[in-house]
Amino acid sequence: MLLNKTELEAVRTATRGTFYRRWRRPGVKTGGTLLTAIGQLRIDRLERIDEADIKPRHAKAMGYRSVDELLRVLASREGDLYRIEMRLIGDDPRIALREKEAIGPDALEKLMAWLARLDKASAHGPWTHKVLRNIAAHPHLPAVQLAQVTGFPKEWLKLNVRKLKNLGLTISHHPGYELSPRGRVLLSQLP
Repeated sequence: MLLNKTELEAVRTATRGTFYRRWRRPGVKTGGTLLTAIGQLRIDRLERIDEADIKPRHAKAMGYRSVDELLRVLASREGDLYRIEMRLIGDDPRIALREKEAIGPDALEKLMAWLARLDKASAHGPWTHKVLRNIAAHPHLPAVQLAQVTGFPKEWLKLNVRKLKNLGLTISHHPGYELSPRGRVLLSQLP
């Protein structure tokens, strides 16, 4: 589930937010978490609703002038209407992970195993070392140019760099990426 800046600000300032989406299948589940630019959110409630259940105050909190305006935007998507209640529960745990410069032997072995699994599961063959090396060599290079340098399709590359970010190895910027301190340590250990 993607949240726009207005929605994220509503959660950040109130520490809780109510949102509406149309989905064929829900993109989140009750009890799940969501990593965002403002931190980690917990999905407290997800319920299928009718349009009449939307309250004007919730439409306004989402940045819309009225329920009708929100419904016009929601009409552009197909599926059932859902209300999602979520709250901010803390910082993005990947931030603390990526700042760790010390990687012990066990952690290094686990990271190498993760990279090997990612490589093995890819239809493009081994990619992790190549992408890490190119991010190190070209920090802040926009994804489209990084895709050209690496030879991987841009959308595929963006999706897979997120997997490296989840391991605490990269930092996303606008534009591009860079290796985190943890990523630089790991890169120094690659064959």
